Formats: sequence, C-alpha cells, structure tokens
Amino acid sequence: MRYLLDTHALIWYFEDSSSIPEKIVAIIDSDVNNKFVCSASLWEIAIKMNIGKLKLSLSFDELLDEIASSDLIILQVENEYLKKISELPFLHKDPFDRLIVATALAENMVVITVDENIHKYDVSWVW
Repeated sequence: MRYLLDTHALIWYFEDSSSIPEKIVAIIDSDVNNKFVCSASLWEIAIKMNIGKLKLSLSFDELLDEIASSDLIILQVENEYLKKISELPFLHKDPFDRLIVATALAENMVVITVDENIHKYDVSWVW
C-alpha cells in the first residue's frame, strides 16, 4: 500500500507522541508499505518552527536527518499536483492540506491523517 503522511502524522511519529494510534505507527513501521512525505509538510514545519508556532524536541535539521535515515520518501511538488489543486473544490483554505490532498490523488495514495478538513475531500485516508 502507498501512504502519504499528513504533517501532524509526521510530527507525532517522530516525536513519539501518544496522539498517534498504534495501528498508524504499525503502518509507518511496516516494511511492506511505501510511505511518503510531501515537501509541503516540511515547508509547513519549517515555517511554524521559525515563527514559534511549533516546538519540537528535534531541530529542523535533526528532523530532516531522521526522515533521511528512515524509509520515508520525500515527494517534491510536481506540476501534476498543482493541476490537481486547481481541480479541487475549495472546501477550506489551508494550502498545505490542499497540496497533500492533490498529491495523494495524483499518486493514488492513502493519506494518514486525523484532519477533518482532509476528510472532506474525495481522497482515501486512514487514522
């Protein structure tokens, strides 16, 4: 299966948060699944850390190192994802969420998310 981690799922996974269910940790830890992170999530984390809206136990550089040493694959923004964004109904304003949805749709992935705004879209998700 192909999974795309929403930003909060990525953070909670690497922060060992009790907010992330064990079944989601099992999906991410599984060698059978292909797991991806949208570069937009990293952009969102960097911005929020920079303005003091997000504090992590890891520095941003350490987070990047952790991702690099895991089997998560970082997806860069592709034109196909941007085209998908232009086709999405405008259900909410968060540009990061919209790019995650568009990426999942373009790449036929299941989004790992608890975010009800993403649940509004016609995209597969799990939590």
